[in-house]
Amino acid sequence: MKVKAIFNRDGGTFRTTDMDAYSRKVEEDFRAVGHEIEIAVVGADEMRDTLETACGRGDLDAIVAGGGDGTISAAAGVAWKTGMPLGIVPAGTMNLVARSLKLPLDIWKVPEVLANGRIIDADIGSADGRAFVHQFSMGLHARMVRYRQSYRFASRLGKISASTRAAIGVIFNPPDFEIEFDADGHRERRHVSAISVSNNHFGHDTLMYAEDLTSGHLGFYTAPPLSPAGVAKLSFDILRGKFRSSTLITEMSALTVDLHFPKMDRKINCVIDGELVPIRSGRVALRVHPGELKLLVGSQESNAGKTV
Repeated sequence: MKVKAIFNRDGGTFRTTDMDAYSRKVEEDFRAVGHEIEIAVVGADEMRDTLETACGRGDLDAIVAGGGDGTISAAAGVAWKTGMPLGIVPAGTMNLVARSLKLPLDIWKVPEVLANGRIIDADIGSADGRAFVHQFSMGLHARMVRYRQSYRFASRLGKISASTRAAIGVIFNPPDFEIEFDADGHRERRHVSAISVSNNHFGHDTLMYAEDLTSGHLGFYTAPPLSPAGVAKLSFDILRGKFRSSTLITEMSALTVDLHFPKMDRKINCVIDGELVPIRSGRVALRVHPGELKLLVGSQESNAGKTV
């Protein structure tokens, strides 16, 4: 294959990595099995343009994107729209997509796995046409991200500290809002503190990431209006990998979820793959696109994939 690797030098682990040494390692791993590879190390503000340019080239067989979850989400969106196979190097804090794909979380180990990997047809979600490879969420998560962004941090540990402070803030000030939804024709109105719509169901006994990105559905989760004690309990359930079995969570499976916010009288936000995004119309259409994202994964991941 001919591959273009694009690394976000401002993303997570890469901020403190010798990117020249890392690029040499990636080049060695790919060339050792016969692939041709180009490598670009760019800043966060250059990532999207670089990704789009690479995906528009007719001479590439795949791209590899490296960075945090936001970078991986952006790369997945571009790759989905263009049909370009995508490999990922997880260099962020949570690396949720890499966990779903069972890739090594060590940036020095994953290049060899990708170089010897295979391409699978994976699913991707969309919110009003905007891609998400992990999840769309509102309520508790959006408020926590908004609080976290109000704190300054410049490292992975700083981000974890800011997230902890934000989580404590949300515990004592949980949201409560009304939604109407249509999930595959099932219509209902609920008061909630949280909504999460995931690209495939989150796993059992894991953090909030899917164990399989090829099942062809959305996971739709809601939590009722919660007291501070209820938020603390749900947070504890999430941390011990019991989100789906929490008594506070109602779960559905769907191909389409349409959300409406009948009492939207102020600015509200959602989180799409970790990025805080404003909702302006009071409605959101969520869809799953089965098999439309081509992903480069470890060779053991899919007997149906093709060796590259």
